[in-house]
Amino acid sequence: MTDSAYGALYVVATPIGNLNDLSPRAAQVLGAVSLVAAEDTRHSARLLRHLGVTCPLLSLHEHNEASRVDRIAGCLSAGDDVALISDAGTPLISDPGFVLVRELRRLGHRVVPIPGPCALVTALSAAGLPTDRFLFSGFLPAKRGARRARLEALVARDETLVFYESPHRIRDTLQDIGTLFGSRHLVLGRELTKAFETFLEGDAGHLLATMDDDPDQARGEFVVMIAGTPPRAEESRSDIDASALLSALLAEGLGVKQVAGVAARVLGGAKKSWYERAQALKDGA
Repeated sequence: MTDSAYGALYVVATPIGNLNDLSPRAAQVLGAVSLVAAEDTRHSARLLRHLGVTCPLLSLHEHNEASRVDRIAGCLSAGDDVALISDAGTPLISDPGFVLVRELRRLGHRVVPIPGPCALVTALSAAGLPTDRFLFSGFLPAKRGARRARLEALVARDETLVFYESPHRIRDTLQDIGTLFGSRHLVLGRELTKAFETFLEGDAGHLLATMDDDPDQARGEFVVMIAGTPPRAEESRSDIDASALLSALLAEGLGVKQVAGVAARVLGGAKKSWYERAQALKDGA
């Protein structure tokens, strides 16, 4: 497939549900490579059979990825092309492949992306939440303490937050979101591109109640999207107010450095700027 004497690694996105979402280019690549590295060879064998492809499969998952680098690099050096696929969607996005791609690039091998389905992009495109800025945090930790710590660190973020979650933990995750985010608006993308695809929205309490009423809504794979924290009304911090604060602190006998520290904590901004401003007031006085 390449004109080079060396082969290339093709990072191929595969359907997340609907097989018709596989692009013609992806099908062409899978039919032409000498080897397919797959997260679960049994799962991927069904896709290849659907395409009529009889290509050797090599398992590549989080537990053996590093040990597969030499073999795949050897294939590329011999002039053979290799495809990397995950169970669904785009490889490396909360799926194996990072170590392989990093090492092959370090060795000078060509890595070619074959774009296609990706659950987080699919979900965002139909969620009705802001997409100009978002933060994707993959799968949340399984243990409650670690999960809450991860969520708590993100409560003040103003971009849309995106996570993946399994049906086994979706209720626990929603409970934690309700505790930490309160009535913040959420959208759940469930079973995307599949027969029972649904989008649920509301705050965490509403979504939990929906699942209580219809347990089927807690089944399947989820993309969890949380609206960013709403912008706070800007406080009035005029130059007069700032100058008055600095002057009052200086009048109380605080040193310029201390005044700058207090101003930075109360009004925001760089301590150096407040130091210069306080020093100018002191010199002027």
